[in-house]
Amino acid sequence: MTEAPFQNPSSLPFEAPDFSTIENEHFKPAFEEGMKIELEEIKAIAENPEAPTFENTIVALEKTGQLLNRAQSVFYNLTSAHINDTLQQIQSEMAPKFSAHFDNILLNKQLFQRIETLHEKREELGLDGPSRKLLEDAYRDFVRAGAKLNEKQKTRIREINERISSLTTDFQEKLLDMNKTRVVVLDDEEELAGLSDARIAAAKEAAEERGMEGKYLLTISNTTRVPVLASLENRSVRQRLWEASANRGVGENGGVDTQPIILELVKLRAERARLLGYDSHAAYVLEDQTAQTPERALDMLSDLVDPVLRNSAAEQEKITQKLHEDGIDGELEPWDWEYYAEQVRSEEYDIDETEVRGYFELDRVLKDGVFYTMNKLFGITFKERYDLPVYHPDVRVFDVLDEDGEQIGLFYGDYFARDSKRGGAWMSSFVSQSHLLDKKPVIVNVLNIDKPAKGEPALISFDNVTTLFHEMGHGVHGLLSDVKYPSQSGTSVPRDFVEFPSTFEEDWAIQPEILQNYAIHHETGKQIPQELLDKVIAAQTFNQGFDTQEYLAAALLDMEWHQLTLDDIPTDVQAFEKTALGRYNMDSAVIPPRYKSPYFAHVFSGGYAAGYYAYIWSEVLAADAFAFMKANGGAVLANGNAYREHILSKGGSEDPMQLYRRYRGQEPDVKHLLLRRGLDQ
Repeated sequence: MTEAPFQNPSSLPFEAPDFSTIENEHFKPAFEEGMKIELEEIKAIAENPEAPTFENTIVALEKTGQLLNRAQSVFYNLTSAHINDTLQQIQSEMAPKFSAHFDNILLNKQLFQRIETLHEKREELGLDGPSRKLLEDAYRDFVRAGAKLNEKQKTRIREINERISSLTTDFQEKLLDMNKTRVVVLDDEEELAGLSDARIAAAKEAAEERGMEGKYLLTISNTTRVPVLASLENRSVRQRLWEASANRGVGENGGVDTQPIILELVKLRAERARLLGYDSHAAYVLEDQTAQTPERALDMLSDLVDPVLRNSAAEQEKITQKLHEDGIDGELEPWDWEYYAEQVRSEEYDIDETEVRGYFELDRVLKDGVFYTMNKLFGITFKERYDLPVYHPDVRVFDVLDEDGEQIGLFYGDYFARDSKRGGAWMSSFVSQSHLLDKKPVIVNVLNIDKPAKGEPALISFDNVTTLFHEMGHGVHGLLSDVKYPSQSGTSVPRDFVEFPSTFEEDWAIQPEILQNYAIHHETGKQIPQELLDKVIAAQTFNQGFDTQEYLAAALLDMEWHQLTLDDIPTDVQAFEKTALGRYNMDSAVIPPRYKSPYFAHVFSGGYAAGYYAYIWSEVLAADAFAFMKANGGAVLANGNAYREHILSKGGSEDPMQLYRRYRGQEPDVKHLLLRRGLDQ
C-alpha cells in the first residue's frame, strides 16, 4: 500500500483530493483511524476537568474528526459518481460502523451534560448570532439523537440506526444494479426510428461496450419517465423501455426486489420516532425544517392538487387526440405521453427538439451560459485548469476567482452518465469553507448527460441546460460561503431551504439576455434566431401539468410513507402506494409518480425521507426571489451581491427564513410559483 493520502491535508491547492495517490485500499484504514482519533478528541472534550465554555466544548467539537471527514468526503462522492465492486463492499461494511460511531458521539452522556450546561446559560455567554445558533443547534442535535433517553432506549436507538444505515446502503446498491441491468437491447436500427444519428450511434456504442456487437442498447434513467421516449416512433419499443423503468425493484422475473427493504425501513423509522417522542418520522424530520410540521407541508402540497389536475387533464386531452390522429384506437398509455406531448409541443410552438438541441452544446452552455450568469450576478469567473488529478477522465476542474481576482476555491464538473454513476444530479463538497479551519471550498457538480459517440458534439436537451444551472445554484451556495464554523458552511441548511438557491438559478437559463449568449449553433456559429428563442421561452410552461403531477405524486407518497405510526405499517408496498395516492386523486396510470416506491432513492437511500416536498417548498422562495430580482434590474452585480450577502454567504449561520425576509423585505408569495409553472389558471 502506498502512503496513506488522507493522513494529512492534501498538498494540492485548497487541499483538493490528490486522486493520483488515492486507491480503494486507502479508505478503510483511514476510516478506522479517523474514527479512533475523533473518539479520542471527543473523550478529551467530554472529560475536560475545566468547567464547560463555548470555546472548550462547542468550538472544540467543530474541530474534531478532520481525518475522517477528509476520507468520507472523497469516498461518498466516489460511491455515487464512480463506484466499483471494492468501494461497494467497503460501503456495505462501513455503513453500520459509521452509524455506531456517530451514535457514540451524540449519545455521550458526559459530552451532552457540558452542552446542556452551556445551553441553559446561553443568554449569559455574550455570543454573536452564528455562535449562539451553533450552540442551540448542537443541543438540538444531541436531544434529537436521543441524548435524554435512558440507557435501554439508547441501546435500541443504536440498533435501529445501524440497521437503517445498512438498509439504505443496500437499497442504493440494488438501485445501481437495476439501472445497469434493466436495459432494452435492439437488433435493428429501424427500431430506433425517430432518434438522431448521434443518439443512434451512442446506442450502438453502448451495446459494443457491453460486448453486444451489431446491437443497440437503450438505458433507463433514475426517474420513471425516460427522456428518449419523446423521440422513439416505435410504440412497442417505447413500451418495453417504459416498463423496464417503471417495473424495476418489484422482483419481476426473479429480478431485484427492494420492497422488503422499504417495509423494514419505514417500520424502523416509525419506531425511532416513537422512542424520541414524535408521532411519526415525518414529525421528527420536519421539526427542524422551515415547514416545521407535516401538516404545513401537506397543506401546501394539497393546495396544488386541484390546479395541477386541471392542467394535466387538459394536456391529456390534447395528447390523446394526437394518439388517435396517428391511427391508434384506445386509451393513452404512459409510454405514449412523452412521444405525443412532443408532437403537441412542436405543433403549438413549432419547435423541433432536434433543431433546438443544435443550439445547446454542453461546453458552450457551461461557459457562456452558466459561468457567464455567475459572472453577471456575482462577478466571479471560472478558469479551467488541467494539472490537477481527477477520479475519472471526464471530470473537469476550474479555478474560481472573485471580482478582485482573489481565488475563492475550486470547482469540479462531472457531466456524463456512466455505469459506475448513480442516476440524477447533485452537488458535493470535497472541502467546505470555514474561517475557523482556514479552508476554502472545493465543490463538485455531478450530472448524467448522455455521452455522445466519439467525435460528436455533446448536444443536450433544455432539461439538461436547466439542470446545469440548478446544480450551479448549489455550487455557488458552497463556493460563496463566508462563515466561521464548518458545520454552518454552504449548503448546511434545512432540506426545504437548500433547494431554494439552486432552483433560483434555473430561471436565468431562459432569460433572453442570457440565452442569446450561449444558444449558439454548434455548426454554423450563429446565434439562436429570435423567433426560435421566443418559442423556447414560451414553451417552458408546456406540459407543466404532467411535470408537476408526477412530482407532486412522489412528494405526497413520501409523506404518506413517513406519517405512518408503528401500528400502521403495511405489508404490500404496491397496494399501499395505490391507496395513498388515491387519497389525493393522484393514482393515475398515465401519469405515475416521478419515482415509484421501489426505486425512490431520495427517500429510501438518500437524505430526503419525509423531505421530498422540499423541492416545491423551496421553489416558492425561488420563484418569489427571482420575480423580485427581475423586477429590480435583473442579472446585475448589485442585485447579485445583495443576494450573495443575505443568502449565499450565510450558509447555516442564521435562521434561513430570517435571512430570506431580510433579503426580500417580506414573506414569499406563492403566486410566483403558480406563474412559474403556468398553473395560475
